[in-house]
Amino acid sequence: MPDRKTSTLWGRLIALPVDSTPKTILVAVTLCLFCSMIVAFAAVNLRPIQMYNKALDKKVNILQVAGLYDEGVDVGAVFASFEPRIVDMRTGKFTDAVDIATFDERAAAKDPSMSTELMDDPASIGRKPNFTTVYLLKNTDGSLDKIILPIYGYGLWSTLYGFIALEENGNDIFGLQFYDHAETPGLGAEVDNPRWKAQWQGKKLRDDNGNLMIQVAKVAKAREHHIDALAGATLTSDGVDNLVKFWMGKSGFELFISNLKSGAA
Repeated sequence: MPDRKTSTLWGRLIALPVDSTPKTILVAVTLCLFCSMIVAFAAVNLRPIQMYNKALDKKVNILQVAGLYDEGVDVGAVFASFEPRIVDMRTGKFTDAVDIATFDERAAAKDPSMSTELMDDPASIGRKPNFTTVYLLKNTDGSLDKIILPIYGYGLWSTLYGFIALEENGNDIFGLQFYDHAETPGLGAEVDNPRWKAQWQGKKLRDDNGNLMIQVAKVAKAREHHIDALAGATLTSDGVDNLVKFWMGKSGFELFISNLKSGAA
């Protein structure tokens, strides 16, 4: 037998006018709960698809910066030419200390146990992960063709995430591109402009004495090391200049590139 008090309360609620405050609140709460259940269900069930698309997009960007992407290409088949490896940034050597299949570099950068706080931080990233994933493009004979390195740093409004592709000598740049940022459309977002990205190909990181010379600036000091700054986007250009110098320098991949060239990686 239903509880009399409950029945009475429910009866009173039902008897209220449609536009009454209690009924309005009840409908709003019910609708919110129903919508939240739908959103939660969709988020859980769509997550595998989202993760797959995220991984696919990353592979596409790696192929693009290496000059191997065309519309309709079998991304998985072409990506098989790359050898992903985990690098210990503290030693500049390959390591099996973390599982490459599950390693999340962005999460590692936020984890104090997996990263190092930066005192000198021109890229404004706060912490540097102790491990990172690099991609080695191999020729059919197994020799090294290109080195794809992840780079990121702060621009004007956002952190720019991208890749830089180096030739096998570790000094000549083949390409650079960003796949995730929130810079101003038409200004800082011109880092995505194919004409601006094309400037990077053939430029050199270092001079004959090993000094890091690459620069993004309005005035060229040495054409073989110079990339034109983006018009009207000084802070984004400075951010790109800082992050490239950081990751190609002593705090970044310099030791790894040296070890790779000498066979000590």
